[in-house]
Amino acid sequence: MNILLTLLLAGLTMVGPLAIDTYLPSFPAIARDFGASAIAIQQTLSLFLFCFAFMMLFYGTLSDTFGRRPVILWSLVLYIAASVGGALAGSLGLLLVCRVLQGLASGAGSVVSRAIVQDRFEGASAQRILGHIMMVFGLAPALAPILGGWLQVTYGWRSIFWFLTLFGVVMLLAVWRWLPESLAPEKRHPFEVKPIAANYLRVLRDRRFLLLAVALGVAFGGFALYIGSAAYFIINILHLPETAFGWLFIPLVAGMVVGSPLSGKLAHRYSQAQLVWYSYAGMAVAALANVAYTHFFTAAVPWAVLPLFFYSLALAVAMPPLSLLALNLFPHNSGLAASLQSFIQMTLFALVSGLVAPLLFDSAFKLACGVLGCLVVSLLAWVLAQRH
Repeated sequence: MNILLTLLLAGLTMVGPLAIDTYLPSFPAIARDFGASAIAIQQTLSLFLFCFAFMMLFYGTLSDTFGRRPVILWSLVLYIAASVGGALAGSLGLLLVCRVLQGLASGAGSVVSRAIVQDRFEGASAQRILGHIMMVFGLAPALAPILGGWLQVTYGWRSIFWFLTLFGVVMLLAVWRWLPESLAPEKRHPFEVKPIAANYLRVLRDRRFLLLAVALGVAFGGFALYIGSAAYFIINILHLPETAFGWLFIPLVAGMVVGSPLSGKLAHRYSQAQLVWYSYAGMAVAALANVAYTHFFTAAVPWAVLPLFFYSLALAVAMPPLSLLALNLFPHNSGLAASLQSFIQMTLFALVSGLVAPLLFDSAFKLACGVLGCLVVSLLAWVLAQRH
């Protein structure tokens, strides 16, 4: 049963990453079709990410009130409709509207999945399940741009949105058939604006929660830099074709796939704080190696992407304990806390990939320095959280 649950929750967390990564190889083709600039096409990603982050504020609270299943099912219905609209869009404006709707619908899976884990497991078991979910979920960013590149070359960019439609339908049917409700009616909170607002304020006033959420979000910002720069990095810096996005995403995600179960195994041996410290040491070594390589050499595969594997591996080890340290501060509002945590993480992701990445993506050295800068800010937030 845990295997099926892990696969279902991992599939739900893949909804957003698939919508982000699958169409990245199509940026040049979409720009040509609509006669738009690269910066304009970049906004189809930025708007998606901001809407994705914004709705994460509410999905946890809605699931605390109405239950986990209804929120997931209705979000998937909207996601499917938006994906069909993207496939049929006749202008950049319509595509932007569909990307906004996709973004609003895509965040439910990742938020509510964390809440479901909190409903059913605790302690090391919860960390192990989260690690397994992240391991399976990690396949999405690795496979999505590779699949997207081949779909783009073979059928054109609209086929990518038809693929996203199909994935949404499969997940809708799977959730309907196999995902039971995990929040009993007596444990739900009434939908009353004042108490809900008071709970949001209570969580937001907790400095340790905010610092832990920022530490996780900014560390993941190093990942976001390369995702936001993927098209330029692959095509203009590494001089590879549209079908070669695997050179970037396979090392990034392979680190996640290796690090996530490792985090679960180490949960019984080390405290959560110890795991986070060891992870920061690993990320620091990888980030410094990346800066050194890109400073002295012209970026080329495999050396330009090898440090990214080790960075994402160390990051994956840190993510479950950092997430649980924050969520455990509010055990009776786990859905709301998961919403706020995801909102902070994805807002930082959107800012880094939408605003910072365009300033750095013309240089491999600048990108490497950007990752190191994200790590320094994340480490500072972690140190301050320890003091609280």
